[in-house]
Amino acid sequence: MRTTPRAVCASPVPAQPFRNAEEAWFWTMAALAARHDGVRTSSNRVKILRPCEPDDVVRCLDTLYRRRRVDLVHARILRIWGERQTAPNPAYASERCDYKLWREAIDRLEWPLRVKGIVG
Repeated sequence: MRTTPRAVCASPVPAQPFRNAEEAWFWTMAALAARHDGVRTSSNRVKILRPCEPDDVVRCLDTLYRRRRVDLVHARILRIWGERQTAPNPAYASERCDYKLWREAIDRLEWPLRVKGIVG
């Protein structure tokens, strides 16, 4: 298992880690959606170099699932709200349960991403 961040490309500009797990998750979901739509990314076209691939963030979530730190319902909530590119709002009664699961999953994802250098 790799513990150091993977270099995206050989560039003089250093890769910038994400501020938090939530930002990393939204970026991951956007990148996965773009990949699904057939968009090819080029390292010279990206605005900010990141210290990982989207699959690295998904792998961290998978590890949490395999260690039973998150359940499928957590992954489902992350997928749904990640596709929307917004977190659930606890001010709305219909989103309160989703918000609780979202916070649990994001909080548990924070440490593994920080250890790998994905979150700064």
